[in-house]
Amino acid sequence: MQLSAAGLELIKRSEGFRGHQYTDVAGFPTIGYGHRIAAGQSFPDGIGEEQAAAILANDVLEAEREVSRLVRVELAQGQFDALVDFCFNLGAGRLVGSTLLRELNAGRYAAAVEQLLAWDHAGGVENPGLKTRREAEFRLWTGGDGRNPEALPPTPLYPVGV
Repeated sequence: MQLSAAGLELIKRSEGFRGHQYTDVAGFPTIGYGHRIAAGQSFPDGIGEEQAAAILANDVLEAEREVSRLVRVELAQGQFDALVDFCFNLGAGRLVGSTLLRELNAGRYAAAVEQLLAWDHAGGVENPGLKTRREAEFRLWTGGDGRNPEALPPTPLYPVGV
């Protein structure tokens, strides 16, 4: 499964583009569309949007791989998109030990989606940007209204046993 255009738009909108290095809310050096600068990486002259988009594509690919590796149940596109955004933003390490993943892998989709909303703090304080992002992930997961059946297991494409 791959991130949809709606999922990519959420990441880009949430992160915003910055051509020069900055420190994110968690204190990490960052550039482009929320790319955490790794040891050995250097962007002394900054980057343009084209380079930022290429870096973002690699970062998204990694988040997609992590979601695919960690989730043991079927996902609808909106659910996958929400989880990729979550991993992109917070890292797969946060998802690994989370109640969100535990509920999801137990097949409790509605309980899992509610857990997204709990991840809106930075430094122990509610962060308005994270709150908005988690709410956007919730809308992706549920199809927009919070009552959509996508909060439940996806309907198989083919009847079981066929």
